[in-house]
This record gives sequence, structure tokens and C-alpha cells, in this order.
Amino acid sequence: MLDEVHLPPHAVARWAAETPGTVALQEVGGRSLTYAELHEAALTWADAFERHDVTVGAHVATFLPSRVEAQLAMLGLAWVGAVEVPINAAHRGELLRQALERSESTAVVVDASLVGALVEVSAHLPLLRLVVVVDGDASATVPGRAEVVTLDAFLDGAGPEPRHRGPVADDVAALLFTSGTTGPSKAVIAPWGLIFSIWSWIPDDAIAPGEGLYCSLPMFHNSGRSGFTNCVDRGGRFVFREKFSVTNFWDDVRATDCRIAALVGPLTSLLWSAPPQPDDADNPLRGVILGPMIPAMAEFEERFGVRAATCYGQTESGCPITTGWDHGPWANCGNTRTTWPFNEVRLVDDDDVEVPVGEIGEMVVRADDRCALNLGYHNDPEATAEAWRGGWFHTGDLFRRDAEGWHYFVDRARDSIRRRGENISSFEVEAVLNAHPDAVEVAVIGVRTEHGDDEVFAAVQVADPASFDPLAFHSWAAERLPRFMVPRYVEAFAELPRNRTTSRVLKADLRARGVADTTWDATTP
Repeated sequence: MLDEVHLPPHAVARWAAETPGTVALQEVGGRSLTYAELHEAALTWADAFERHDVTVGAHVATFLPSRVEAQLAMLGLAWVGAVEVPINAAHRGELLRQALERSESTAVVVDASLVGALVEVSAHLPLLRLVVVVDGDASATVPGRAEVVTLDAFLDGAGPEPRHRGPVADDVAALLFTSGTTGPSKAVIAPWGLIFSIWSWIPDDAIAPGEGLYCSLPMFHNSGRSGFTNCVDRGGRFVFREKFSVTNFWDDVRATDCRIAALVGPLTSLLWSAPPQPDDADNPLRGVILGPMIPAMAEFEERFGVRAATCYGQTESGCPITTGWDHGPWANCGNTRTTWPFNEVRLVDDDDVEVPVGEIGEMVVRADDRCALNLGYHNDPEATAEAWRGGWFHTGDLFRRDAEGWHYFVDRARDSIRRRGENISSFEVEAVLNAHPDAVEVAVIGVRTEHGDDEVFAAVQVADPASFDPLAFHSWAAERLPRFMVPRYVEAFAELPRNRTTSRVLKADLRARGVADTTWDATTP
């Protein structure tokens, strides 16, 4: 099993003893904390949680944008053995309520800018008993018996008491919501080994103690959490900003002297699409960690003077296939890992029979070290049994493998959409849009873009398509959905294509049809 020394509380403590003055955490244009300061603050947060009766096994939601408190809450909860429930900072309304209710969260650490969204749903959260407001006052009224305190009041009287053992690899670290199916988002039970595994494959020479990793991936996703986890394990400097910016990326990297950067495919494409500059290669980066690669990967590496390594992964599975700096053909996602956690990867047909080389099959995964994979879905034994049938985790993604062992992503076997690094459940978007007064039924699909991700397309069945106003529909949706879920494309239909037997909407037909001349586009004036 993975040694606990690699987990963030223990790693921060180790480097605080060995290199206390080295910067561990740096917010672009904001605060920085050394390893000694980060360790002391983490223990103080742990003491404060215990003083407020947050102990082993408690479920605590963190509803925060990317800021230093996100890492402090993560570390403090880890020391006391509580289970963190990171909530996407864009969530509002029913999606927020469902996440807090399904996770059975009894406390929330919330940014002041998000308190209003929490208050709107708090009457439906009888288990909630503590709300900690970061950078704001405690005047918000939360129905029920929840105590609302400022961060200063929360930390008052707490100190860096080193009395906690801290986590081991198979302890539950978090409940992470994933939107990869046709149903509501499920809470993935993520042990610490899984949190670590997402980034554990990056090449050994990617980052050395004291060097900077630039990462704009949020802490409410496992990509950001694991990036931070592996950075502090190596004694590196975790550099972050709240949101990715093409305009600021290279200036940030140069100003913070980072040696490695985290990207996802669409962000890589956006950087490549920016007009070339004479100083593109004049930057301190030596490598980028990304997935998937773009067609111009070799040209990207040459233009910016970097090496690239890639992988395929999920919240539930970690990264079972990866590359080194020698990443092979641009379209591939990697080969089966040969290092910890010693994954096994198969491509199988609908009967879970392995398919021959070159044929398409669903990727299924297992590992020698079980803590590197999910422990199921919280309070959802049926979904857990279905995903883990036969002792293999079924990813729901289709691949083909060539004779050299490279894996090529083909399609999603399940009805999900991925937009700018966010997984979107079509079911959840449809649940909101179907409440529109003009909608008979709404079907939501993903439409592939030139940057390799999806845009959201809403096909709306209405009584009178000629009188339907897509702009008004879009504005209505924008008031009720997180921004990344709001459809870019909207089109009215007198009748959606349906299966004759069950009347189920044929989304495959909608995908094949794609964007037409009659489709309204939110980006078109």
C-alpha cells in the first residue's frame, strides 16, 4: 500500500521540518505560505475543527473558489480524519442543494461571495449545523440550528497542536461529485490513495524541491487536488490562480518562475491558437502535463520549448494509462502504467469479454493497490455494483489499442458532456430546462468543438417552434444553471427523434445531425 508519507498532511510536515523557509503555496498576485507556515496553519485549522465538534468521519463541504483557504481546509480536515465534500463554486439552487443533501454534510466552509447561494438552499438541509464564512461577516441567517461564524471566530483560540496521527492511504479523503452518467451526479468515495494517484505518474524529473508547478485547475476537482498533493510530496511550490487565462498564462509562468504547468486539452488548444510571439520559447517551463494532446503537439512543444506528457483518467479510476515525455502519437492517451499502483487495463465488449487489438471496447480497470481506485458511490449500492461488476471498474469510455499498446479514445459509452474541463450530466441540465414553461421536453447533447471538448446543445420540443424565442430560453437557463452548463446552442423542434418502442429520445440522431442552419448560437451576435 502507498506509504502515508506521500499524503499532503505528512508531506507538508516533512518539508516544514527539512526546508521550512521554502514557499509551498503561492497565489498569483496574492498570498504565499512557506512550508512551515502552511504546516502551522493546517494544524491550527485542525484544532479549530475539533473545537467545533468536527471529528473523525464527519462530512464537511467546502464551497470555495481557488484560494489559499481551499488548501488549508483540505489539510485541516485531513489531520482530524474528517471527509471533505468539495462543491463546485459555480453550483447554485437545486444542484447545490442536492450535493449537500446527498453528501450528508454537517458543516460548510464557504466563501463570502457564495453565502447567498448557500442561504437559498439551507432550509432544506436539516443536517447542517456549522457554517464558516471566509472573508465575510456572520450576519447571514441560515434556517435551522446551524451556527454561522466568521473565519476569525472559527480560528479564535485554536493553535497548531500536533496531536493528530493524520491519514493513511486507504482512509476516505473526500466525496467527489462526478457527472458522467444520464442520472444525477454521484458522490465518489475517494480514499487518499486515489487523490494521490491522479498525478503520481508524472515523470520523476518534472519538478524538484523548491520548483514551481503552475496550476489553474480548481481544488473542487481531483485534478487540482492531486496536483497540489503531488507537488507538496516532491517539496515543490504550488502556484495557482483562480481561473485559467490565455492572456495571462505566459506572463504568470515567467513572473513566478515555474518549471512545469498543468493543462487540459482545450486549454492547450487555446494557447496554441494564440498569435505567435517572438519570445514564445523564452519561458522557464521545461514541461507541461496535459490531456488529451492536440494534433499540433509536436509543433506546440517546439514553439514553446517544452516537453509534454499525457494521460487518461477519471475521478473514479485515477490515471491507468499514461505516457512519459516520449508520448508517442498525438492522438493516443497513453499505455498501461507499469509503476504504482500497478493497474490492469482491459478493453471489453458488452459481455465484458476482452476485444482483440485494434477493435473498440469499453475500458475497465483494476489495480494491485486498491486504495488507488474509488471505493464506490456514497449511499448508492446499485450504481457501485454496476460500475464494479466482475471486480473491474467500468469507465464508460470506449477505446481501441494498437499493437504497441497505445490507447486511443473513441467515444463515451455513457451520456456525458465535457466542457472546458468540467464533466456535465445531461440529465441534470435537462432536469432544469424541462421546467421552462414553453418546453414539452428538452434533450441535451454535447457537440464537439475544434478545441477537442464539447459545447452544450439543447434540443427543445415545443408546441409551436415558430413562436419559440431561443434568446429568452437561454437567458432563463442562465439564471438557473452554473455558467459552464448553460447551452451554447438552442433549437426548437416540433417533435424530437424518438425510439418507436419506448418513445425515448434518440440522442445519437441528434448528435449525428449536429448544429444546423436553424440552430441558435449564443456566441453569434
